[in-house]
Amino acid sequence: MVLGRNRFVAMRKIVRAIGRDCWQSRMSFLLVKSVMFKSHLPRSAFLRGAAAIMPLSLATAPWGLLAGSMAIEANLTPLQGQGLSSIVFAGAAQLVAIGMLKGGAGVFSILLTTLLLTSQHLLYGMSMRSVISPLPGRWRVGLGFLLTDELFALTSQHDKQQFDRWYALGVGLTFYIAWNLFTLAGIVLGSSIPGLEHIGLDFSIAATFIALITPVVRNVPTVVCVAVSLFCSVLFSYWQWGSALVLSGLAGMTAGFICNKFQGART
Repeated sequence: MVLGRNRFVAMRKIVRAIGRDCWQSRMSFLLVKSVMFKSHLPRSAFLRGAAAIMPLSLATAPWGLLAGSMAIEANLTPLQGQGLSSIVFAGAAQLVAIGMLKGGAGVFSILLTTLLLTSQHLLYGMSMRSVISPLPGRWRVGLGFLLTDELFALTSQHDKQQFDRWYALGVGLTFYIAWNLFTLAGIVLGSSIPGLEHIGLDFSIAATFIALITPVVRNVPTVVCVAVSLFCSVLFSYWQWGSALVLSGLAGMTAGFICNKFQGART
């Protein structure tokens, strides 16, 4: 009896030890798997962002070529032309600034004009403040520098739960690299093929913004905003107003705001 009981106790200890070892091994495996999964999350989000921005990056190829070739036509050095894309990183502002440099405009006029042309980024920053402000300083600075119309279009619909900083970094950094590569190609081609800016590459500017705006035109106030902006831009340009683009944008936003208020009052 004593021998049988001792054998039973020994077997129970062995079973418990085996079970404990199996449980610890299982928990270790799950812990390692969890760590590996989390380490792949940033890379996966970054790649998703890079893939999402790729069509828009390719669409701006003619725009980048135009910016690079215009810099050469304005007698800027290749380093200066590339520096505009690397530091300024604002397509419309770069093209306008290069045109004003070519026309002999003063520094103050160029700075004021580019400030007005890129003033929408202030609104972008205010709109995204709720999802950007909790991030560390280096992330706020980095994403602020990479903020473009394209980045805003792909991330502005994300709330705090949906927003992923690695996804935003993938969008912004991919677009930044593509823009600089296309600018470099434009500089190289502009040095060897004169008159590159006269072959209609500037149409890509309008095409890009049409592609950005079309998906968000979903209600009456937005339609009114776009229609008024388009009409005013054509009218003010016909009248040869220097601030036609800025004034037409303000007119469109005002019309959209009034329409939204009127629609809200009726409901």
